[in-house]
Amino acid sequence: MATLRLALAQINPTVGDLGHNTDVIIHHIEKAEQEGIDIIAFPELAVTGYPPEDLLLKHDFIKDNIDAAEKIARSTGEITAIFGFAERVEDKIYNSAAIASNHEIVDSYQKIHLPNYGVFDEKRYFTEGSDFPVYDLGQVRFGVNVCEDIWFSPGPSDTQSDNGASLIININGSPFSLGKRSQREKILIERAKSNGIFIAYINMVGGQDELVFDGGSLIVDPGGNILMRANQFEENTYIYELDLPTYKPSTTSKSINEIKQVLLPGTIKEGSPSVSSPPLSIIGQKEEIYRALVLGTRDYVRKCGFTKVLIALSGGIDSSLVAAIAVEALGSENVKGISLPSKFSSIGSKVDAKQLADNLEIRMDTIQIEEILQSMEKGLSDQFQGTEWGVAEENLQSRIRGNIMMALSNKFGFLVLTTGNKSEMAVGYATIYGDMAGGFSVIKDLPKGIVYEICRYINMKHGYDLIPDSVLTKPPSAELKPDQKDSDTLPDYDILDAILEKYIEQDLGIDEILNIGFDPGTVAEILKLVDINEYKRRQSAPGIKITSKNFGRDRRMPISNKYRPY
Repeated sequence: MATLRLALAQINPTVGDLGHNTDVIIHHIEKAEQEGIDIIAFPELAVTGYPPEDLLLKHDFIKDNIDAAEKIARSTGEITAIFGFAERVEDKIYNSAAIASNHEIVDSYQKIHLPNYGVFDEKRYFTEGSDFPVYDLGQVRFGVNVCEDIWFSPGPSDTQSDNGASLIININGSPFSLGKRSQREKILIERAKSNGIFIAYINMVGGQDELVFDGGSLIVDPGGNILMRANQFEENTYIYELDLPTYKPSTTSKSINEIKQVLLPGTIKEGSPSVSSPPLSIIGQKEEIYRALVLGTRDYVRKCGFTKVLIALSGGIDSSLVAAIAVEALGSENVKGISLPSKFSSIGSKVDAKQLADNLEIRMDTIQIEEILQSMEKGLSDQFQGTEWGVAEENLQSRIRGNIMMALSNKFGFLVLTTGNKSEMAVGYATIYGDMAGGFSVIKDLPKGIVYEICRYINMKHGYDLIPDSVLTKPPSAELKPDQKDSDTLPDYDILDAILEKYIEQDLGIDEILNIGFDPGTVAEILKLVDINEYKRRQSAPGIKITSKNFGRDRRMPISNKYRPY
């Protein structure tokens, strides 16, 4: 047996910031070398950040990322570093893992299984790899593969283990969604047990546009036992000592299965001090959602160059949750609330908005919109003459608010956070160029029922009603006309959310949904609203992916679409 000291660097790279990403990787390599680490592994495409999307089509970007990878390699001494980068071979681009040691890239593994579903478009950019190399470090043989490769059997891990690898190091850029952690762990356990190998799974953390990467790096033993589970949503380096069976390197260049064998410089260090075992804890689903919203908001704001945000505080549950998330992500000093009451705004809503701002210790300014509304109605009086007061006048209020928020954003450089939830965005219960106006939509992929759950969870975490209880108990309302309630237009949210989940996330047809027992008229109306409001969603701000299928990256429907199976 040989004891291998392995470090998994669960870092938060920034897409396109090659200099920063390179510096972070080098810092971790140099620190790990000082601590006697044998191998340090970083996430998939750690050099470029993930996903780099059409940056990969730029010749200079590929060249600069290769230069960065070579710079990283030069920082290695006796340590072996494994990190993701975009590799160019002749006119082909590969999603590759660099294996670097002794100041150079010794070899690279080119990703074989390129995901092209949901949020992934890797076949647009990359060529599939075809080799299954194994690496000998002293008397230890291991394999390296990238993300999706570990999901397939037969696949790279099977071939590498068949050729003597006792450890697979799998580097990842795997985004968070509900249930994803347990799904990953099930696959890794199956692969470790079926091949009788250790698997070290390293994932990145951080927010990138709509995506949040939750980390959750793992080490699994050949019996399927999880030896280490890294914290989710936290940047950190985890060190683990693995007792691996020794393997005598072959003197031939090819194994019986005709795969490449690479002898790495250096040996496993003897006598290194032992380390304490990293954590094995698991967080609950509500905490996962909460942390994903906080991390996704923090990284979007900061990586886009902003420091402060604006939120229109209505006294309703959605804006209350967005404000609480923003304060946790950015600090109360960097969050400002704006109250924009009209004559339809209830006293209770005004009081709730003020109470929330006080609880969060954020500044809230009040701008009355009634005079502006009257001015606009007067200006439109000739055009609107002979018509009844209705939706157009309701939406004028929302668009006045959107204009004010964007004017403040332009003047003071704040990013506007919009407050619409997934249930509303699904059926178009939002005003385009009004409450949809802004730079980032924090809870865009959160159904209304989960909005309530997370608000209650936040209050439980704080030990008091940080979000006022009256916000949680009053009927939701847009307050754009007298005594308005969401239930005037929409079914109860528990029914609405259930139908939306079947139609959007599970892709069920109307007959399958009706078989569950929903009212036929309600189902037909909801499905129609989802379909005809694609144009609104296409113009909405990006928002954090939480569910298995979000609008935009996952679900891509044509705007001009006459298919109506109801």
